[in-house]
Amino acid sequence: MESDTAVRRIKQVGTLSYVPGDNDGSRDRCGDNGYNGDAKRKPEVSLYLLREGLAASLVSVFILVLWGLVHVSLQQLVIGKPSGDFNAVRARRHLEQITSVGPRPVGSQENEILTVGYLLEQIEKIRVETAAGPHQLTVDVQRPTGSFSIDFLGGFTSFYDRVTNIAVRLEPKDGAQHLMLANCHFDTVANSPGASDDAVSCAVMLEVLHSLANQSTPLHHGVVFLFNGAEENILQASHGFITQHPWAKQVRAFINLEAAGVGGKEVVFQTGPENPWLVQAYVNAAKHPFASVVGQEVFQSGIIPSDTDFRIYRDFGNIPGIDLAFIENGFIYHTKYDTADRILTDSIQRAGDNILAVLKYLAMSEKLADSSEYRHGNMVFFDLLGVVVVAYPARVGTILNYMVAAATFLYLAKKASLPGNGGRSQFPVWTKMLRLFLFLCRRIWSADCVRSSPSLSGGRYVRDLAFATGVAVLSWFITLLSVLIVALLVTLLGRSMFWYNHFYASICLYGAASTGKMILVHTLAKNLYYGGVRLVELGDLYFDVSLLLWCCSLVWLTQQDLCSAYVPMLMVAFPLATRLLLAKEFKHRGASVKYSVLYLLGLALPYVHFMFLIWVVFEIFTPIMGRSGTEIPPELVLATLVTLATIFLSSFFLHFIYLVRSTKWILAGLGSVFIVMFLLVSSSVFFPYSADPDSPRPKRVFLQHTTRTFHNLEGQVESRDSGLWINSFDYTGIQHVTPHIPDINDSVRTHCREDRPFCGYPWYLPVKFLSKKNWYLPAPEVSPSSPLEFSLLSKEETSWGTIKMTFSAKGPSHMSLYLMPHRGASLSTWSFGDGTPQFDLSGEYFVFYSHGLDAPMWTFWFEIQPPRDPDPSGPEGIISVAISAHYFFGKDQRTARLEEILHRFPTWAFPSSWVSTYDMYRY
Repeated sequence: MESDTAVRRIKQVGTLSYVPGDNDGSRDRCGDNGYNGDAKRKPEVSLYLLREGLAASLVSVFILVLWGLVHVSLQQLVIGKPSGDFNAVRARRHLEQITSVGPRPVGSQENEILTVGYLLEQIEKIRVETAAGPHQLTVDVQRPTGSFSIDFLGGFTSFYDRVTNIAVRLEPKDGAQHLMLANCHFDTVANSPGASDDAVSCAVMLEVLHSLANQSTPLHHGVVFLFNGAEENILQASHGFITQHPWAKQVRAFINLEAAGVGGKEVVFQTGPENPWLVQAYVNAAKHPFASVVGQEVFQSGIIPSDTDFRIYRDFGNIPGIDLAFIENGFIYHTKYDTADRILTDSIQRAGDNILAVLKYLAMSEKLADSSEYRHGNMVFFDLLGVVVVAYPARVGTILNYMVAAATFLYLAKKASLPGNGGRSQFPVWTKMLRLFLFLCRRIWSADCVRSSPSLSGGRYVRDLAFATGVAVLSWFITLLSVLIVALLVTLLGRSMFWYNHFYASICLYGAASTGKMILVHTLAKNLYYGGVRLVELGDLYFDVSLLLWCCSLVWLTQQDLCSAYVPMLMVAFPLATRLLLAKEFKHRGASVKYSVLYLLGLALPYVHFMFLIWVVFEIFTPIMGRSGTEIPPELVLATLVTLATIFLSSFFLHFIYLVRSTKWILAGLGSVFIVMFLLVSSSVFFPYSADPDSPRPKRVFLQHTTRTFHNLEGQVESRDSGLWINSFDYTGIQHVTPHIPDINDSVRTHCREDRPFCGYPWYLPVKFLSKKNWYLPAPEVSPSSPLEFSLLSKEETSWGTIKMTFSAKGPSHMSLYLMPHRGASLSTWSFGDGTPQFDLSGEYFVFYSHGLDAPMWTFWFEIQPPRDPDPSGPEGIISVAISAHYFFGKDQRTARLEEILHRFPTWAFPSSWVSTYDMYRY
């Protein structure tokens, strides 16, 4: 006898046909549910199937409403009325004053004198104003010198000399043993006013300091406000504080304020390591919570090419913290458009409310005094549309995840173990236990919740489930492959990054292609393979497939100890509960409108949260493609992201593909959208960049007017040239620039000279692997007023067989040192970091140097082991040493030739430019 849980084939006599519906325009009553067999045989049940238009409308409205909710929540910066403790208007005045001096690179007067002077002036006003209160305020201007290595951008070593930190200690008048640290940075990259990165954070911190200092109730612990002046130099000032400042030993936790975008909401995207009490503090205290453990795990995976001071405090200070950052509108991050007027006062208000509340909470917390007691464990945390944050210990999450997984497998096992499966004779104990468990559940779920249509065959359920799962997975691969082919065609047509200024065009192109391909694969499976199967049974089966696949990802992520496993947990728990609650409705009426609407409502919460995560992914990665270099094909990246989003979102809509009477008009519509969009993209309708002042999408270009000098083994000048060295930091290279500046074309494209350190060009950071396409346009020689002074002070052979070489260098505030031992030679020790040369980049070493004001001569040394058998085909000597000097500010930053070509760039481009020199020596 057949059971009631497996997909049963019915031998066909004719083709599939559908009985006319109820003429209500909303649904069809399909008398045979897709079966047209023996006319004398009555169908077993008469269930509803959805009309094609209705199904498409329901799903479309569902997606659009949830997407709208996500955007409304993002626009709602401040929830409720401000408490009045934080004054955003005063903070905005600080922001405008700090940014009014323009870009603030390390070593510039704007950074070291003007901004430092303003901050000290405001801090002194607060100190005088609050002198009679219960707190005391101590200010220390630190100018540390140090060195460290970091595995960022492939790995390099950093050396800093007399960079600036302003440390402000707020504590009760009788002192404090334990300190909380709040960190921001006031320096910027060259050519950007840095309002969001990170002047606004310093403005917020000034106002938070003002508010805390004016409290009538003394804090239990002290708070150090660190205004650091060298973060853009790859985290140097924070290293100087945490490794050298006497207050650092008392710091128990920190909050770091950063930016990877301009304005919007600040999001908690890193916490820990471990120390779940910090997340709990944020959850309890933050007025406008916005946090995601998914962001933390993605960021710490290294996928995003960025880092913050959080890493320095964590790795070198061994203290836990919370990392917050503005992430919206990353298109203008580190550009001239990062101005104060683009940051809404409500953004400042919400950031100030949150930071003030959390700092106050932690400074009053007993846990801060002995945070090691609460160190172990991680937290699962996420917010729901910025209204509330859900947080619980990771160990609780593990238990919850496995409970949801167990419930899912029991749900599926019940179907597989019903009569006809042979389970009763083979596994009697298991069957009894399962039935006992289901009996207990029945009080909540009812007997109908786990029982499918009586025409299903339990003995074939596992096989059919496995086959259907294979169909679903195969549809993923076919869909991804098809969309990547489209992306490749767009790239070959020279239309890459069309979506950079027209994001929804990519959704119409790649979204329509991926959705259409998914529906097509399942439609073919429904019509060609499942031709004689009742459609309601297929809908039921493919719901189980989606449930099984999400459950497998839940188990896998949980086993990997990833807190992000809460996402598949939500995507399993809510659909499963919804399905159980609607089982009777589906059994007796099929895909009625009532069932369909309630089914979608049951998916609303996990789907709206998942769509928020999708928004975060695109909000971060779309702008990153504009600064990720010339080697990563952005079209393939974005097409993959859109396809994955489609696959994930469509998972529980597979249910509807098999419950709809037809998909031909849906496929026709999606195909039409795809064809129209492909033709528009191919005809260059969508230009990647924009100079629109309200929403700029600039193309990033780096220009250095440089003079290169190459010395031979005898110290004589071997060759010398000068030119404009041009780096495009996105995949399109100069194809859109050449029509405006014909001089910059592929005839002046450079080629890497492998016998010269870093190809013989003045790389400011070790990113040559990201941007291998560069251009070198001949130009007059540069003559900076403070030229680089570089010399070999001594060269001696040690008793242990190495050669020790000591050098001195004096130049601008930013210099890059490149060391390239020749084949067979190796560096054994040097004067940087812990003395061990680290991060060998294909046989080269990169040392980043910067200094503040009044820095002395830079002296360094290294020891090199000569080769046993010198390479006759390689360069002369045992090592090539090169040094580049970068003039980021002042009169040396510009030349007449540089100014002339800058004026020729189109308005949609952001050419960041400066003067540099490159000198190479053989030893």
